[in-house]
Amino acid sequence: MLSTIVHRGPDDKGILQGDNWMLGHQRLAIMDVDGGHQPMQTAEEKLYSICNGEIYNFRDLQDSHCPSYPFQTQADSEVLLPLFQTFGNDLIQQLDGMFSFVVSDGQQWLAGRDRMGIKPLYYATAGEHKFFASEVKALVHCAEHIQEVPSSHFYHSQAGLVPYYNLPNVTVFQKDQEAIQIALRQTLSRSVQKRLMSDVPVGVFLSGGLDSSIIAALMKQHVSELHSFSVGLPNSPDLKAARLVADHVGTIHHEYVYSEAEMQAVLADVIYYLESYDPALVRSAIPCYIVSKLASQYVKVVLSGEGADELFAGYSYLADYDDPRALHQESISILEGLHNLNLQRVDRMTMAHSLEGRVPFLDIDFIELCLQIDPHLKLFSTFGIEKWLLRKTFEDLLPHEIVWREKMEFAQGCASSEVLEKHAKAVITEQALAEAKIQGFPVNTQEELFYYGIFHQHFPHPDAAKVMGRWEGTLH
Repeated sequence: MLSTIVHRGPDDKGILQGDNWMLGHQRLAIMDVDGGHQPMQTAEEKLYSICNGEIYNFRDLQDSHCPSYPFQTQADSEVLLPLFQTFGNDLIQQLDGMFSFVVSDGQQWLAGRDRMGIKPLYYATAGEHKFFASEVKALVHCAEHIQEVPSSHFYHSQAGLVPYYNLPNVTVFQKDQEAIQIALRQTLSRSVQKRLMSDVPVGVFLSGGLDSSIIAALMKQHVSELHSFSVGLPNSPDLKAARLVADHVGTIHHEYVYSEAEMQAVLADVIYYLESYDPALVRSAIPCYIVSKLASQYVKVVLSGEGADELFAGYSYLADYDDPRALHQESISILEGLHNLNLQRVDRMTMAHSLEGRVPFLDIDFIELCLQIDPHLKLFSTFGIEKWLLRKTFEDLLPHEIVWREKMEFAQGCASSEVLEKHAKAVITEQALAEAKIQGFPVNTQEELFYYGIFHQHFPHPDAAKVMGRWEGTLH
């Protein structure tokens, strides 16, 4: 299993084994680079843990709940052990971060995943045996049935799958625009600072769009030598916009111009690492894969602008909403599905190059704040442009032409969306699609059938497609 996910952590490997259990870990060393070996265990060797991701509040947790615990490392994930001793299953309620983990005393075990599902976790069964892993590819050759641990859930050996968090059900919204903008600015700034926690260099994906530009500007207030990364085809509007932001903010900017042939060359690898054939996801994954490769040459952690479109109604199809309550419910719906779509893209494409992606807009405090905002302030029709509130809040940090730049989907901005669709239609005929539908293939378009063929070669397991998310919005 570990050999299939070496890309997620090539820096170190660890295995612990008991009478009827085994823990294995591939480590991407970010906190306590030399001392944070996993699996971790208590000094008495009666409790064990492995963790993928980051626990941003681990120092506060150490001070508050484990002041006398003999920590052996400076790594964030070690705090899981004393927290499990103190809180048991409820330890997960204490954590602020992006994570998936397993803690065990050799008799019982607890596997958990963060609230938004930023870090992946799957489980599988084979006879009486149960397996957990960060990617489906680690399970397809050893399991009969594969399922996902949903976001905001943990799995306990006796209790089974248990939900532990729901997005707030807001009934009274905040309407004071000035107070809202102050709170947005303060909370997002704290979120960015939180995500600078690292013992290795941290950079930023900079597409030149509003969201990543805001993150870059906020990071630059704390990182003197900030590296930014942008990619696109030669005619990509994102490249020019990213250069403008980089000059304005003062980042050390890196860009890579790829070709259509290069896109087609990496497609099979992208689908393998992505573990999806959803057309919208694949289109946006190609530039994400290439920019992750570029960034991995300079840094080990990157922040991105993921999540702002869901929180501020940035997607083009949301411009058609004229009912504030309906828009609010749609925002909640797409936030709850993010772990199978855009968050899966960010995690898989960065991890394909041993790079950790972090998403400040999806900090829980920031999400809960945004869901309290009167959705009327997010309607396209209110101000005649999407994400007006976000633009207005941070307009002093960026060039005017970036703040009020027309919204583009990531694949559009890189100029890659039409290329992939055209290529797929050249390879897959309409007749082939009709025959595939008759045979019951889970596809709707020629492009999707093209990607499905590659996906099925990588993942012939019958459950592989079932755990995959599907984008149901409209791309323009």
